Amino acid sequence: MKFYQYLLFFSIVFGIYSSVNYYIFVRGLQAFIFTPLLRTIYIKLFLILSLSYIAGRLLERIAVCRIADLLNWIGAYWLALMVYFLVIVVLIDIVRVTDHFLTFLPTFVRSNPAQTNFTLGIVSIIIVFIIVAVGRINAINPHIREISIDISKKNEYTKEFTIAMVSDIHLGVVVGQKRLRKMIRIINDIKPDLILFAGDVIDEDPGSLIQKDLGNCLKDLQAPLGVYAVTGNHEYIGGIDKAIHYLEKQNITLLRDSVVTLPNGITIIGREDLDSRRFNGKQRKSIPELIKDIDPDSPTILLDHQPSNLHDAIDNNIDLQLSGHTHHGQLWPFNAITSKIFRISFGHEKIGNTHVYVSCGFGTWGPPIRTTARPELVKINLTFDDKSDTMF
Repeated sequence: MKFYQYLLFFSIVFGIYSSVNYYIFVRGLQAFIFTPLLRTIYIKLFLILSLSYIAGRLLERIAVCRIADLLNWIGAYWLALMVYFLVIVVLIDIVRVTDHFLTFLPTFVRSNPAQTNFTLGIVSIIIVFIIVAVGRINAINPHIREISIDISKKNEYTKEFTIAMVSDIHLGVVVGQKRLRKMIRIINDIKPDLILFAGDVIDEDPGSLIQKDLGNCLKDLQAPLGVYAVTGNHEYIGGIDKAIHYLEKQNITLLRDSVVTLPNGITIIGREDLDSRRFNGKQRKSIPELIKDIDPDSPTILLDHQPSNLHDAIDNNIDLQLSGHTHHGQLWPFNAITSKIFRISFGHEKIGNTHVYVSCGFGTWGPPIRTTARPELVKINLTFDDKSDTMF
């Protein structure tokens, strides 16, 4: 990505972030104007919380240290708090504007605005902290989602096949080795034939990850046919070469616009992430280019991190596409947005001859909480049955 593109992108993000925080700050200040002490505490605490994420991200690029990790953790939680404070403040303002025209609120609410604002402030804090606490509990308790898919092709080598598929681990400061080891234990308990990572294994700048070697336990993954992965947008954000080098050291085979046919006849197609052009100036290969030398009767599985162009797989009769990226919004109400952007934001659908599964992911990005779908590891049971041979 060119410098001016970075500058434009971060200017927009920073502008939105600053505007949202300013709106929350001004509205929240009205709740704590009772005494100078409350007002001072509120102002200082708000500044620390709202600036911590930016400070942590900047500091980690200079030095890997505990202060940077602490600031990232504080800032990550603030991102979640910010979302739900914004929702509550907007709802309160909508009620107030509506009351201005319709006058339905009780008289005591309008006659004592200072007390009303203080009460609303305390209630809002309690509600938001409960939401974030529940979201945190949800985020650290993944489950196994099991799906069965029948592929209408012959496979001379096997009739049944088990895949453990994971997307969006975001290994780094927030999702560390403890959770990674838990993921590995769950995967190995599944006893898969094959393990597939659908991108965003690493979360942005891999400096802390590499220095602490958080991913060394990935070598403990067990699958007779190996562990394969594709790049996601976050591998590019943090530096694609460092990310690839580190993952390959953990005995993970990266499929970067490349194809591998397994000993059991199944072909795995790995696409470079859609953002490779934006970050690396490189146009990824088309599916026709990737499959031109593949036996059309071979069962095909496509790994493509972002489920943005499903017609590419459908038009080329790919049997199964596995994607992630969306997190299904991760925080309510963003799942409504991802559901509008992507035909499949989360779950399994068969379109034509192509099965598509989009995972909501294992880890988190930004806020370390989930208030939409529960984090998951996906156990895929594949069966093969050539319907064309059926006699009627």
